[in-house]
Amino acid sequence: MIPKAIPLRSEALFRLAVTHRSATVNSVADSYERLEFFGDSVLGMVIAQYLYDHHPDWDQGMLSKAKSSVVQEAPLAQVAIKLGLQPHLVLSASEEASGGRNRASILADVVEALIGAVYLESGLEVARWFVLEQLHDAILRIRGGDVNPDDFKSKLQEVAQAIWRRQPNYRIVSESGFSHEKRFKMEVSIDSQLIGEGTGRSKKEAEQAAAKDALEVIERNRPRPETTPSRNPFDA
Repeated sequence: MIPKAIPLRSEALFRLAVTHRSATVNSVADSYERLEFFGDSVLGMVIAQYLYDHHPDWDQGMLSKAKSSVVQEAPLAQVAIKLGLQPHLVLSASEEASGGRNRASILADVVEALIGAVYLESGLEVARWFVLEQLHDAILRIRGGDVNPDDFKSKLQEVAQAIWRRQPNYRIVSESGFSHEKRFKMEVSIDSQLIGEGTGRSKKEAEQAAAKDALEVIERNRPRPETTPSRNPFDA
């Protein structure tokens, strides 16, 4: 049964939108990948137009950063959870065993596929309503001008400069998955000392995840106010 919050009538389209390639014989015809490709374009256009219309004082750079912060993996995965999509996912036994039902990249892909399905069935206006309704919270986060609230990489650079007077260094540890759904694992270090790691669907996403992890580690190990500001928080 299609969740009520999704304006979609076709059970066949819904089934296609929630079917991972691992559960198919013909991944082109029977998985969500083509719908996801299409839905990604619809999503980007809807958010770009919304930002253009509602923020006439923002330049191209501001608009681009704001759009990126709304259409990235994390907000989309949160939408999937809010819609209750996890029980509906069609996965292979191996993908199920590896945690695919809760994997943010898969959840985000399914939401994009559903956006594509809604557009195909009902057109742009219904798809626009669906996108703006479901991503309302993410849009609100950037309305005040903080167009990149999840730019952990920039925040880590500021912290690293303040503490060590050094730049963070990022290194790809591994790449996995099919070309359509690559997963990158990234490490970030200061002077060869590992301070964080993370994964993502792109190198940029993996860098952001690693930077976020590093910021959390630094916060847990931050020295007391009475200690010397330049002291390395990881020193014993």
